Amino acid sequence: MLHYLFHFLRLVSFPTWLFCGIITAHADFFVDQSHRISENPPRLSYGISVSDLDNDGSHEFIVTGFGYPNLALTYKNGTLSNRKIDKLFEDAERKTIGVAACDVDGDGFEEVYFLNTDSYSGDKVLADRLLDFQTNDVDLFEIRENQPVANLTAGRSVACVDRKGDGRYAIYVSNYGGPSRLYEVKQNIVTDLAIQLGIDRVTGGRAVVSGHILGDRNDLFAANERGPNFLYQNIDGDFLDRTLEYNIDDTLQNGRGTALADIMYNGRLGLIIGNWDGYHRLFASNRNNFHDLATSEFKEPSKIRTVISADFDNDGYDEIFFNNIGQPNRMFRLLNNGMLERVELSAALESEGLGTGAAVADIDGNGILDLLIAHGESAPQPLSLFSANIASAGRFVRIQPINLNDAPARGATVTLNTNLRSHAKTIDAGSGYLCQMEPIAHYGLRKNEVINSVSVRWTDGTEKVMTIVEERKTHIVRQ
Repeated sequence: MLHYLFHFLRLVSFPTWLFCGIITAHADFFVDQSHRISENPPRLSYGISVSDLDNDGSHEFIVTGFGYPNLALTYKNGTLSNRKIDKLFEDAERKTIGVAACDVDGDGFEEVYFLNTDSYSGDKVLADRLLDFQTNDVDLFEIRENQPVANLTAGRSVACVDRKGDGRYAIYVSNYGGPSRLYEVKQNIVTDLAIQLGIDRVTGGRAVVSGHILGDRNDLFAANERGPNFLYQNIDGDFLDRTLEYNIDDTLQNGRGTALADIMYNGRLGLIIGNWDGYHRLFASNRNNFHDLATSEFKEPSKIRTVISADFDNDGYDEIFFNNIGQPNRMFRLLNNGMLERVELSAALESEGLGTGAAVADIDGNGILDLLIAHGESAPQPLSLFSANIASAGRFVRIQPINLNDAPARGATVTLNTNLRSHAKTIDAGSGYLCQMEPIAHYGLRKNEVINSVSVRWTDGTEKVMTIVEERKTHIVRQ
């Protein structure tokens, strides 16, 4: 075929540079896999979480519906299909936008927090849900004793935080026009500790992440609009506000998608923050401050929703994906020393997509991450599914930490130590804006890269080190 193309070009006397451009054109970074989603009609969707709802070893994409049923998409026989759970889970009458899963009661199973918002700001009519699938699929907020603390403020995002380091997660709710919440559960009784801990601040709450940001315990960072961000350091279960000290308040910006990421490949988690129609941030962490490494191209304002940091093509360098609403999506490759390289998109550009939420997981177990994008808000649109356009998974390793309660160790930090880098990744406890990624640290491996060890820093600050790490598999590491 190339022989005939060359002969044709020579006959019509096209310039050599045009011929070279045709032959060396790069393939699309992503391949559209949306056809693998069965029953994918237009709908108003928002947040997406990834959790193993029935502890069968396979994860589901939990997709929220705004006046549409919540979905549990499971992979089977080459397709993603909705696994019917019950009417309480589907909850089509409520307007669900945020979602996070974690083990709040220490039974080894993840509960699911659905954040419902039927008003833009302030008071709302219908409360959130906290579903426990091991107690007859009960909503803990419908238990009579818990109704007084139910969240009746318009919220945006939720994240899990292991405040005490014991594997029993609290849930931070980022509210808009009302106090933030921090819910803990003991014997099915829900308590809001936000007032007691001094973190019940009223703001334009948007995003929240939790992990090893400053110390050995799970800290909290909340990106807000119409006011400063919050950075709380966890000191023995209490929270100390360090926002101004670390110069990360960003008061004039309006936070949206936020992700924890090792920006320098030096074993320290930084923060990637997308600001609505404002300057996006790439905050690398040092011992006393955060330094913004964002280039002018990276900073360029957009109508940002979700921000995802992941190695989609298994080349050993993370990509940063910007999911925008009503504008083309964007992506950058994070190189060494915080350097950025623009990645041109085609399949996942979605110029007319109304992106609201997005999440990643290796949902089909082939060693390549799958990107699911939700749409909605101003008009119903189907879900989109993408994966990297690579012939095979190549070299990779996946680390799945399990805590003392036999549940995903969300908020733990996994660090890959090789001859080329020391690369920290968080086990996602609630990702930035509305969404939550799979509870696995996924690493592609670089050319000539040799794994020396993998360490897991648990939510109590202790550490476990593995020195024999086989490639091309998922390692389950128990605390």
